Amino acid sequence: MAFISVFDVLGPNMIGPSSSHTAGACSIALLARKMAPGPIAAVDFTLYGSFARTYRGHGTDRALLGGIMGFATDDRRIPDSFRIAEEQGLDFHFHINREEEDVYPNTADIRMTTVDGKVLTVRGESLGGGKVRITRIDQVEVDFSGEYSTLIVIHSDKPGVVAHITSCLSERNVNIAFMKLFREAKGQTAYSIVESDGQLPKDISDGIRANPYVRDVMLVQP
Repeated sequence: MAFISVFDVLGPNMIGPSSSHTAGACSIALLARKMAPGPIAAVDFTLYGSFARTYRGHGTDRALLGGIMGFATDDRRIPDSFRIAEEQGLDFHFHINREEEDVYPNTADIRMTTVDGKVLTVRGESLGGGKVRITRIDQVEVDFSGEYSTLIVIHSDKPGVVAHITSCLSERNVNIAFMKLFREAKGQTAYSIVESDGQLPKDISDGIRANPYVRDVMLVQP
């Protein structure tokens, strides 16, 4: 028998009317913010499915913007996120996509531009009850929840890179809960995603970056 927590039934602490459309949206954007390669100057949100149909009424737009600014799902500033973003000088836009129908109903693409011009696009899905998953980074399909401490290593798809990553983790006594590899195509860009039971050391990326095929490392703490 599967164990069901009271939190699975009641959902998360949240501001807003919907765990899927408000809390989930905020969590997606908060994860995206943690992955951004620097302070965010501009952000474009593209909404699909039910997000696209009900985003104003359910506060999805305010929740997404709040998450990008670092607000948690129960942050009382979420209803004022438009005003706060404008005061902070954050450029933001919402786009509605009703043409693509082969996507999960509660899906958002978040395109972030940092102050130094770097661009990162993240796709997230809100699964209900405040749970989410990240399903795309730039053009590469991925899959992780953000519920664990997560290490994302962007690298060339070359022999020995994964062994280097696991060796670095072993040296720091990191207990791996899940590890997955995603790639564009053989020999192209790959994403190694490691989810750990405990907090990952903040400096874990230093040793991983030493491999010449590693392009970038993201550390996403829950």
